[in-house]
Amino acid sequence: MKNIKTATCRAAASLAVMCLGATGFAAAAAAQDSLDLTGETVEFVIPFSESGGSAKWANFYAPLLSEALPGKPTVVVKYMPGAGSTKGANWFQQQEYEDGTVIFGSSGSTQFPYLLGDPRVKYEYGDWNVVLASGTGGVAYLPPDIAKKFDGDADGLKGIDFIYGSQGATRLDLVPLLAWEMLGMKVEPVFGIKGRGDGRLMFERGEASIDYQTSSAYLKGVVPLVDQGLAVPMMSWGALDADGNIVRDPTFPDMPTFKEVCEATKGCKTSGDAWSAWKAFFIAGFPAQKMVFLPKGAPDAAIATYKKAFDDVIARSDFPKLSAATLGLYPQMTGAQAKATLKLGTEVPLEAKAFVKNWLKERYGVSLK
Repeated sequence: MKNIKTATCRAAASLAVMCLGATGFAAAAAAQDSLDLTGETVEFVIPFSESGGSAKWANFYAPLLSEALPGKPTVVVKYMPGAGSTKGANWFQQQEYEDGTVIFGSSGSTQFPYLLGDPRVKYEYGDWNVVLASGTGGVAYLPPDIAKKFDGDADGLKGIDFIYGSQGATRLDLVPLLAWEMLGMKVEPVFGIKGRGDGRLMFERGEASIDYQTSSAYLKGVVPLVDQGLAVPMMSWGALDADGNIVRDPTFPDMPTFKEVCEATKGCKTSGDAWSAWKAFFIAGFPAQKMVFLPKGAPDAAIATYKKAFDDVIARSDFPKLSAATLGLYPQMTGAQAKATLKLGTEVPLEAKAFVKNWLKERYGVSLK
């Protein structure tokens, strides 16, 4: 942040001098309420590769944020992939606020290791300052030859040995992995990819026979494959209504949800421990999926500046059209709503957490504290 000179009332021989000092103090205090980024470069750090949904989300916002911030700084998206996003998040945890030129983009794949007590997690969401929260959805899809065996239920898919490119079972990928298992499908993950975009590339090369992408990545990277007849959507994860029920995703209203497919598939239940755990982590990972933070120590003035900038972006007359085409039809939240969304994304019921930890250990040999 720019150095801001503060006036100090000094002892004076006359009332006029005292008043002059008081006026200077007031002017300096007002200056502290703004953040001037003229000539600066803001680094928007994403802890994933450049091919996934988080990259598309960040690159959508970067030029709009540049226009909205005071001084119109250049906003550059920087990628810091590794360890399923914990590498970048751990780096951000070590950052102290300096001048408002570093912001961080989190995802559900950053939230889940935090929720599950992954030993690689050295970051604390409570230390960060959220300035934007974006909801999103997700879509699972199949190759055309396999999709012929899918007709609204997964019964015809149970005898197939699927391969799936995964960032890791403790990442956002646990939502599709648990869903497919609940459907009775045999999906073997190949762990270690750096972003969901790499999973899509595996699918395109025929190295994976099932995949899922968050909405922004699906709209940009998979819809063209669908249009070419190279991929067929299977289901969305759905969305939440005002009463907390899972309903059809507003971006994909013609696509069945996992809940609908589960209800139509023999042996899959939308009640009980597995369903409760799946729904809890779906809520933590998708309605509260992507967030922008300032580092610890950020002053109120900087937080207010970024909030106003995102508010101005969201208020643009062309924003609904731009965001629908790139991000889908999901809420973009600042202020108190963003803080509430952060809580939603970083807290799950203890019983859901216990179920998932046990499932991870039994299914993938992953032991967490």
